[in-house]
Amino acid sequence: MSDTKLIQPAEPRQTVQITLPDGSSLEGPVGATVEEFLKVAYPNPPAPLIAALVDGKLRELTWPVKCDCAVKPIDLSQSDGVRIYRRSLTFLLVAAAHRLFPEAEVFVDHSLPFGGYFCEVRNHPPLTAEQIKALSDEMWRLVEADLPIVREQVPLAEALEIFRARGETDKMSLFESRNRNDKTYLRIYSMAGHRDYFHGYMVPSSGYLRYFQLLRWGDGFILQFPRRREPRKLQKPSYSPQLISVFREYGRWLRLLGVENVSELNEAIRQDRLRQIILVSEALHEQQIADIAGQIWSRRGDVRLVLIAGPSSSGKTTFSRRLAVQLLARGLRPFALELDNYFVDRERTPRDENGDYDFEALGALDLDRFNRDLQAMLRGEEVQLPRFNFKLGRQESGEVVKLGPEHVVIVEGIHGLNPQLVSAIPWERTFRIFASALTQLNLDRHNRVPTTDTRLIRRIVRDARTRGYNAGDTIARWESVRRGEKSYIFPHQEYADVMFNSALVYELAVLKPFAEPLLLQVDPNSPQRVEAKRLLAFLQWFSSAGEGDVPENSILREFIGGQALEGFRWD
Repeated sequence: MSDTKLIQPAEPRQTVQITLPDGSSLEGPVGATVEEFLKVAYPNPPAPLIAALVDGKLRELTWPVKCDCAVKPIDLSQSDGVRIYRRSLTFLLVAAAHRLFPEAEVFVDHSLPFGGYFCEVRNHPPLTAEQIKALSDEMWRLVEADLPIVREQVPLAEALEIFRARGETDKMSLFESRNRNDKTYLRIYSMAGHRDYFHGYMVPSSGYLRYFQLLRWGDGFILQFPRRREPRKLQKPSYSPQLISVFREYGRWLRLLGVENVSELNEAIRQDRLRQIILVSEALHEQQIADIAGQIWSRRGDVRLVLIAGPSSSGKTTFSRRLAVQLLARGLRPFALELDNYFVDRERTPRDENGDYDFEALGALDLDRFNRDLQAMLRGEEVQLPRFNFKLGRQESGEVVKLGPEHVVIVEGIHGLNPQLVSAIPWERTFRIFASALTQLNLDRHNRVPTTDTRLIRRIVRDARTRGYNAGDTIARWESVRRGEKSYIFPHQEYADVMFNSALVYELAVLKPFAEPLLLQVDPNSPQRVEAKRLLAFLQWFSSAGEGDVPENSILREFIGGQALEGFRWD
């Protein structure tokens, strides 16, 4: 007989533990959702809880916890929480509109700076004030009912039939051509009997969506939601006529090109029409830059200073150079004055709330000297310009310049539109330009392509090429960059005489083969991996395109390289 003893199998565990960011832990039954755990851990959170990181992976609150794990809550003051909330709120809007106006097609057009989406209906007269009120009431009825938002995997053929029955051809085309290995199933969401596709996660139920309002605007309406800094409060609407006009103009361009969504862009690539789209897109840019130069020329003699501002990766550098070429063609002589040379000495640099140097604050610039030099140059005097030594952190002597009456000074920087930058120069002697990539090419009628994502992908590609940063480095810095933009750029954009939209309808197809390898290299264990995965999933919808037909003076060349205007000087 053998002395071998049989080991009795252990009883299956009935409970699991989650570990919270502060090191505390909670125990609960196997299969309890993240939502159930977090309601116990955070009964009165400072901001509404929207999702969670479970062992570093973004999960919906409905995620069942089946083993011990680390859980970090995501709330409405964080970028992932904001995206999920806005996406879910859009679903609420679409579901309510379908119940009241089943024949109407709701399109989410573009974002607004005070926190909102401009929306419109097609195949239906514009909604009246009474109809918008009824739509808002229906949304609130669904919120008060706290209906579950259910995620399900359905066969692709079934999903296509849903969209075909509603006439949503843009969604059908998107899914029929999507660039993914698994084309058998599609993840859709259902609420109040309405089933739809949304790119990304949702909140668990309609009861989470308590911060919104609908506002009538022109032929459409605005779906307003809170901003991150005040997650339980709606900001006072501050309409931006110039910004809305730029979006409307860009929408007209898209219709002219026959490319209003990603599936139409992909179809154009398959039909070998991308070269035509590139040529027309670049011609439209050149026309707009020429028009801006013409406005400056028409005020020659009065306007001696051109100020250019815009957020990161908006193509300001290339825009400035192309504007200079157009000014030269009209007989004006541009002179580039670099703001970076006017930093105060390092010890005088203001610090942020963490005690770090705040190089983006207006106080980091020597405004007194900047204005003195500007005034002297515009009077035609000889001026000794400064040159900032970044290694030593102090100003040194730079070049000596003397401008003639035909010169126009061009200043590009984040503070370009801040009235305090050039307080010594009369307003009527300046021309102010706001430049940004105001993307309006969406995945489909309900799934937006955020302007911020386009700029981030641009920056990831450029940083890797010119600065040696990996994608993780760029993503880690992006939050700080965005804070600076919100503080120092966007509040002043309406001071602009003109706005230049640097977005190109084809650019994400060209950027994709540059960006994907960089995003795939992000450390799987780093906090930046969540964002990298989100961007990779987003880029999967785009067909790749080569760079061969992109002109050498294109704004896109500032990011992918091969720019003819690199190092171009006109002064």
